[in-house]
Amino acid sequence: MTSREMTDLQRFAGREEGGPRVSAGAETLSGVGELLARAASTWPEHPAVRETGGGRTLTYRELAAAAEAQAKTLAGAGVTPGDRVALRLPTSADFVVAFYGALRAGAVAVPVSPQAPGPELEKLLAHSGAKVVVHRDTDTALPAGVIGLTPEADPDGAAEPVDAGGTGEDIAVVSYTSGTTGPPRGVMLSHRALLANLEQLSGVEGVLEHDDNVLITIPLFHVYGLGPGLLQATSVGATAILSERFEAQRTLADCAEFGVTTITGVPTMYAEFAALGAEELGRGLATVRRMTSGAAPLHPKVLGAIREATGLDVFEGYGLTECAPVVTSTLVTGYPKPGSVGSPLPGIELRLVDSDGTDQAVPLDPDDVDDVFEAEGETGLVSIRGANLFSGYWPDGDHGPDDEGWFRTGDVGYLDVDGDLHLVDRANDLIIVNGFNVFPNEVESVISQLPEVAEAAVVGVVDERSGEAVKAFVVPVAGASLSEQQVVDQCAAHLAGYKVPHAVEFAESLPHSATGKLRRVRLR
Repeated sequence: MTSREMTDLQRFAGREEGGPRVSAGAETLSGVGELLARAASTWPEHPAVRETGGGRTLTYRELAAAAEAQAKTLAGAGVTPGDRVALRLPTSADFVVAFYGALRAGAVAVPVSPQAPGPELEKLLAHSGAKVVVHRDTDTALPAGVIGLTPEADPDGAAEPVDAGGTGEDIAVVSYTSGTTGPPRGVMLSHRALLANLEQLSGVEGVLEHDDNVLITIPLFHVYGLGPGLLQATSVGATAILSERFEAQRTLADCAEFGVTTITGVPTMYAEFAALGAEELGRGLATVRRMTSGAAPLHPKVLGAIREATGLDVFEGYGLTECAPVVTSTLVTGYPKPGSVGSPLPGIELRLVDSDGTDQAVPLDPDDVDDVFEAEGETGLVSIRGANLFSGYWPDGDHGPDDEGWFRTGDVGYLDVDGDLHLVDRANDLIIVNGFNVFPNEVESVISQLPEVAEAAVVGVVDERSGEAVKAFVVPVAGASLSEQQVVDQCAAHLAGYKVPHAVEFAESLPHSATGKLRRVRLR
């Protein structure tokens, strides 16, 4: 990486007292709620959100008025600045109104899944200390002392202003992680962090423009849908096309009907798109100019199938809830690179370190690397620094960035000579067989080369002789005839013996989070 590139990456590393004031356009903003106020002032009659399936459409003026009414209702229910308000709503105009209303009231938004069962909801409410839940399902029993409110309808007139919005280092959102490797944890995202990531995204050419119609069918209760989806759309006054659920053919029809120009998606969406006919796919995506994918690796076969059918590329990125959330993107690189999640956004520093924090990786040329999983000292834990980092975990702020501003993730990866990041696996998913490291992603990639395999997952299981052994879970394609021995033979032909699965289990599907991330902990 050149010195000039390093300078760019360090641009946002410093943090001003009280949090940086982020310039999301010509006007300097210090609170996330100001995004909507500015949009309503600049583009009052431009559509802000449109629901698919004949749902609501709100202009920025109407959205701001509805959010103001929501803030007034929350204040009337006793919500004061710093109180937590749970948002148990699907990807909809209701969520958007409730979210901006909560911020306007000075509350901390706590988005939760509308499908969360009662016991899980109770745990999240107790852990976050939320005193109000905004939800549609008024029949849901809530714990004692927790008030249930319904989302605000479109107000008849202008609501009396409620001006209690937080700024800077005030916490805007407590976003609970999906718990793929353990119990969910509340990530404290300040106004500073969320605005900083929008600023970092704006430094990438052509990411989002005012005239874009942005399809958001991933959950808004997840930070990926919330940040790069909703907040980014509001920051440029674009229109968010909101769909509560993804169904490939229905979603393609929505793209055509609403003139969708950009899609913020996840690999499972694009895999289902790729399974459709080229003519149908091309017709549905005729107005689309840009597609991005995050939350999990995108298989190169899917990338190639969509490009062949439409001529469009899917740009991959990498992020974490703790980073508000985007860290890298192949949009920065300028072109998709199969197997890579691209370079850091402007304003984000990234380095690879050992488990003790020591600098580790030297950039590699993937063309000259026979097996990066085997090479000593070539992979490391991804460590990140930037103004977009979280403020620690709720409620005490523990385990946040260190004294120098670095946050060490649990992701293992390597850098190539272009400075692009390649993720290998989660450190917690590492399997140790007789002292040798096995990265599940490597084994999964080999199994997925079989044309009869739709999806594969690998975990470690207890083994008396080797400590751990490799077990594979395989989802065959419809109508395929695939045996355990075929899977084992495929791995034996491409991998060292200790990496070959000792057991293979076939399944109809694998467990995933709401954003399509594989949940290995359930397989274990």
